[in-house]
Amino acid sequence: MESGHLLWALLFMQSLWPQLTDGATRVYYLGIRDVQWNYAPKGRNVITNQPLDSDIVASSFLKSDKNRIGGTYKKTIYKEYKDDSYTDEVAQPAWLGFLGPVLQAEVGDVILIHLKNFATRPYTIHPHGVFYEKDSEGSLYPDGSSGPLKADDSVPPGGSHIYNWTIPEGHAPTDADPACLTWIYHSHVDAPRDIATGLIGPLITCKRGALDGNSPPQRQDVDHDFFLLFSVVDENLSWHLNENIATYCSDPASVDKEDETFQESNRMHAINGFVFGNLPELNMCAQKRVAWHLFGMGNEIDVHTAFFHGQMLTTRGHHTDVANIFPATFVTAEMVPWEPGTWLISCQVNSHFRDGMQALYKVKSCSMAPPVDLLTGKVRQYFIEAHEIQWDYGPMGHDGSTGKNLREPGSISDKFFQKSSSRIGGTYWKVRYEAFQDETFQEKMHLEEDRHLGILGPVIRAEVGDTIQVVFYNRASQPFSMQPHGVFYEKDYEGTVYNDGSSYPGLVAKPFEKVTYRWTVPPHAGPTAQDPACLTWMYFSAADPIRDTNSGLVGPLLVCRAGALGADGKQKGVDKEFFLLFTVLDENKSWYSNANQAAAMLDFRLLSEDIEGFQDSNRMHAINGFLFSNLPRLDMCKGDTVAWHLLGLGTETDVHGVMFQGNTVQLQGMRKGAAMLFPHTFVMAIMQPDNLGTFEIYCQAGSHREAGMRAIYNVSQCPGHQATPRQRYQAARIYYIMAEEVEWDYCPDRSWEREWHNQSEKDSYGYIFLSNKDGLLGSRYKKAVFREYTDGTFRIPRPRTGPEEHLGILGPLIKGEVGDILTVVFKNNASRPYSVHAHGVLESTTVWPLAAEPGEVVTYQWNIPERSGPGPNDSACVSWIYYSAVDPIKDMYSGLVGPLAICQKGILEPHGGRSDMDREFALLFLIFDENKSWYLEENVATHGSQDPGSINLQDETFLESNKMHGS
Repeated sequence: MESGHLLWALLFMQSLWPQLTDGATRVYYLGIRDVQWNYAPKGRNVITNQPLDSDIVASSFLKSDKNRIGGTYKKTIYKEYKDDSYTDEVAQPAWLGFLGPVLQAEVGDVILIHLKNFATRPYTIHPHGVFYEKDSEGSLYPDGSSGPLKADDSVPPGGSHIYNWTIPEGHAPTDADPACLTWIYHSHVDAPRDIATGLIGPLITCKRGALDGNSPPQRQDVDHDFFLLFSVVDENLSWHLNENIATYCSDPASVDKEDETFQESNRMHAINGFVFGNLPELNMCAQKRVAWHLFGMGNEIDVHTAFFHGQMLTTRGHHTDVANIFPATFVTAEMVPWEPGTWLISCQVNSHFRDGMQALYKVKSCSMAPPVDLLTGKVRQYFIEAHEIQWDYGPMGHDGSTGKNLREPGSISDKFFQKSSSRIGGTYWKVRYEAFQDETFQEKMHLEEDRHLGILGPVIRAEVGDTIQVVFYNRASQPFSMQPHGVFYEKDYEGTVYNDGSSYPGLVAKPFEKVTYRWTVPPHAGPTAQDPACLTWMYFSAADPIRDTNSGLVGPLLVCRAGALGADGKQKGVDKEFFLLFTVLDENKSWYSNANQAAAMLDFRLLSEDIEGFQDSNRMHAINGFLFSNLPRLDMCKGDTVAWHLLGLGTETDVHGVMFQGNTVQLQGMRKGAAMLFPHTFVMAIMQPDNLGTFEIYCQAGSHREAGMRAIYNVSQCPGHQATPRQRYQAARIYYIMAEEVEWDYCPDRSWEREWHNQSEKDSYGYIFLSNKDGLLGSRYKKAVFREYTDGTFRIPRPRTGPEEHLGILGPLIKGEVGDILTVVFKNNASRPYSVHAHGVLESTTVWPLAAEPGEVVTYQWNIPERSGPGPNDSACVSWIYYSAVDPIKDMYSGLVGPLAICQKGILEPHGGRSDMDREFALLFLIFDENKSWYLEENVATHGSQDPGSINLQDETFLESNKMHGS
C-alpha cells in the first residue's frame, strides 16, 4: 500500500474510534496482593448476637477443625496506591470488604490503570461497561492476538501493565438512567477461579458533571454511594485452596476435597466478603439521597433477592424494597431513607438467608426538621388469625389437566400423593392466615372470589396516604409474626427478629397472643409514574422466616395510587384479580414436620433406607398450595381486564417462569407470554383474553412442571359482554418445516477450548461433557431438529445463509407482523409423534397439541392479533418461541425448538428482513438435558464406550455429563 493511501486509511480508521479526548484522564495505581481474609471478624453471628459456639449453622462455616478451614482464608485482592511506587496505600471504607477500590469516570473520560502483580500467579484486570481495545481487554482466551496485544491477557508475578479504558457516548447512561451506572472489574485469566480467589471490584460510569473535582471524586447528586457484592464465594475454586487447607486445618491429611460437607463449608454466603452480619455498618442520614450499587457473581446458585427492611428503593423508575441480583448483573438503585434505626439487608433466598447472607445498615436522624406527615387517607383495619389446619395439596384426587388419579402407580404425582409406611401423602398439618370480621375473632370472612387463594392469607389492600392496622391473633402453637413488603413501619412494628440494638427486636405474637401492627403508605412507598396503578407485594411470618413460610404463613398485599380502589376495596378498571404464589413448599422444613410424620404412622426403619426419597416427596411444587391443576378453576370472560398478581418464595430452586397458555400478558408495558419469579419477587401482569377455552398456567422449569406446578384458567364468551371488534387477518407467509433426526455435535472442534485452558484433556473443564471415555457419551448425540424446506414436496432443504448459520440446533427464524396469518406446513420425518406449537400467537385449532405421526404432514395456522405484537414499551419486534409440545419437556430436550419474532406492521421487508436493523440474532441459552431426551438409550448404545448394560443411567457423574450448557 502506498504511504498516502496508508495515511488516509489510518485517518479514516481514527475517525471511527470514539472521540474521547474531551474529558479527564483518571489514573489509578492498583496492586494485586495476597492477604488473609476473615469472613466474620467480630467472631459472632451479629444478626442473632450469638457466639459461634452456640450457632450450629454459623459455626459449620466459621469454626476451623482438623478437616475444616473455618472463617479465615488466604485471598488475593486489588489494592489502590497513591503512585507507581506502590508504597502508600489509599484507604478504603471498611464496608467495601475484599472488593477492590471504586473506579469512577464520566462520559468522555479516559481511565488509566497501572496494574502491578505482587501475587504468586498471573492475573489481569478486565472491565464491564467501558470501551477498550485488544491491548487493554485483560481477558485471556484464544482471540488470535499476539505480541503487545496479548500482554494484557496475563500479567505474571512481579509484572505490570497499563490498561487504557474510555467512556464513549455509546457507553453513557441514557436519559432514563440514573446519573451513574453500576459495573465491575475482575481478573480474567481464569475468571471463575480468579474471582473466587478475591479479584473483583466496583466501577461506575457517570453522566457529564455528575462527579465533583475532588480527589477521589464525589457524586454531586447523592449523599453516599454504597457498593454491595452478593455472592456465594466458593473457596473450593480458589487458587489458594490447598494452602488454606495446610494452614488452617489441624489435620490436613484428613481432608477429602471431594467430600460434599467439606465443600459446602467453604461456600461463604457473603456480602462484600462478610457473613452473618459482620459487614461493618453502613451509615446514612434520614431524608438524604443514597445510591446503592448492587451486583452478583458466581454460578447457578447465585440467584439473590436483596431485601432492604424499612425503606424503599427506586430502580429504573420503579419503587421496590427488593432487588434481583444474578451472576454478572448490576443494579443501580436510589433510596431516600425515612425511618431511623438499624435495619436488615438480607438475601431472601431461604438457604442464603440461613447461611449468613445478611448485613445491617443504620439510618440516623441528622436533621432537626421533623418529617412531614404525608398520611391523609383512611385507616384500613384487618383482623387476621394464624390458624392450624390440615391441608390437602390435591383435594380433587386427580390431575385437573389429564384426569389421571394422583396415586396412579408409576406416575410422577404418585411420588407426592402416595400414602404408605414411608410416605406421608398429600395432606399435611399447616398454618394459614385467615381473615375475621372484628377483634372478637368469632366470625370468619368468606368471599367467593377468594377461593383460589388456597394456602394464602387474605388480600390486604391500601392506597397511598393510608394507614394499615392489623390486629394479629396467633392461635397456633408456635410464635409467629407479620412482616410486610412495600409499606413503611417504625421499628416497634417490624415483624422480623434480629439484633438491631433497640429494645424492639421484632414484634412477634406468642401462641394465643394478640399483637397490633401499624403500617403506612406514604407517597414514596406508592407506585411511581412508570408503575401500574397498583403494586403487588407480600406479607409473611418472619419469627423464623424459613420454617414459618414453609409452614404456610404468607399472604398478598396490594398498594395502589390514591383513588385506584373502589368502595368495595377492589381495583378500579379491573374485572378480575387473581393472586398466585409459586413456590416449592418444603414440608421437611415446616414446624409441623414431626407432627405430620407421627400422624402418618411412618415406619422409621423404611425411612432410614430412603431418606432422600422421603424428603423429596415432601417438597410440594405448588401454586397457592395446590399441585397438578387442583387449584380451584380461574374463570374469566373474553375481553375482561384481568390482573394477575404473582408472588415468589422459597430457595435456590425457586426460579419460576410463569407461562400463560393461550393468551399473552403485559408486564410494565412489555408483551410477554411468561413472567419470571424468584424468591420474594412480585409481578403484576395484565391480560385481556381473546382466546376462548381452557388453558394451563404452569412453571416452565421442566422439573417444576413435571412435579405438578400447574393450574387451569378458563375463558368464556359471557352474556352481556360487549364483543371486541373482530380483527382482520391476511395471509402473509408460509413456512415448510420438517422434523428430522440428525447426529448433533455440541463441540465439533475442541482446539479453542484446549488452547483457552491450556490443560491436559482430562483436566479440562470440558472433559466431563466432551469425553466419551470412562462411561461418558461425549459431545455427539442423536437429536430431532426443525429444518426449513423450499416447498411442500419437502425435497429441497432451504440452505442457511451466512447470517443464519448461528442458529445451530434451532429451527428457522419464523417472522410475522401484527395482522398476519402465518402458515406452517409441518412434516414429521422422525420416528415418533411431534408437533409445532408457538407461544404468543393465536392458534386456529382448539386441539392442543395437534401432533403429526411419523411420516405425516400437518398444517398449522397462526393468527397474529394486536396482543401478539410489541407492547407500548417494547422495541419494534418481540421474541417468542415455538417447539414440539406432544411432550413439551422431552420434545424440547430432544432438540425441537425454534425462534419466532412478531413485529409491528410495516417493519418486515418482502423477504422477511427487518427494515429497522442491519442484523439480527436469535440465541437460545438452555441446558439441554440429554438424560430427558427421547433418544437417551440410543445414544448410550451408539456413543458409549462400554457395554450399554453396564452404564448406570442414574450415576451422578453420568447424569451431569449429559447436561449440555449450549447457546
